[in-house]
Amino acid sequence: MKNNYIEMMEKRRSIYVIGKNVEQSEEALLNTITDAIKHSPSAFNSQTSRAVILFNEHHHKLWAIVEEKLRAIVPVDRFTATEEKLATFSAGFASILFFEDQDIIKQFQDQFSLYTDQFPIWSEQATGIAQHSVWTALAQEGIGASLQHYNPLIDQAVKDEWQIPDTWKLTAQMPFGSIEAAPGEKEFMADSERIIVFN
Repeated sequence: MKNNYIEMMEKRRSIYVIGKNVEQSEEALLNTITDAIKHSPSAFNSQTSRAVILFNEHHHKLWAIVEEKLRAIVPVDRFTATEEKLATFSAGFASILFFEDQDIIKQFQDQFSLYTDQFPIWSEQATGIAQHSVWTALAQEGIGASLQHYNPLIDQAVKDEWQIPDTWKLTAQMPFGSIEAAPGEKEFMADSERIIVFN
């Protein structure tokens, strides 16, 4: 019998065709996201991960910002594909902005100087765990999501628009919504190429 958590992980996929046909209320989704982040582990229980959840016009504003920033650097003759891709994100129900609080990292560096070089690395691990936790939790609710990385291109514009603290570093963006098209088959390399066992 397969482990229940493994089944949950298998359900989590990158879903790019999303819509607004979500059954859950904003409050229920907020609770799911909050609990997933709250219970995600971090080194020294530093709890460096932060999130901003954007619903309604705020969600659409995010992808308008991304489009504006990309128009300034992507050649016009190549922008159609980019525009179409961004439209799929904006078509979703909401977006999550993931951050790491650099001030907390600095506090732990000062407190545990022996591990000064490690805390930024552990912070990256923490945000990855938080993102995966939220992604999996949403998948359990039948909600599709994908993980995007338009940072640092949009960092300042995002901070300005939503008055984000200067100490919060943007690490990823997660548009989510109803699953409007199933993902394709996922390919895996051989387990033997990734796992070594001694017994």
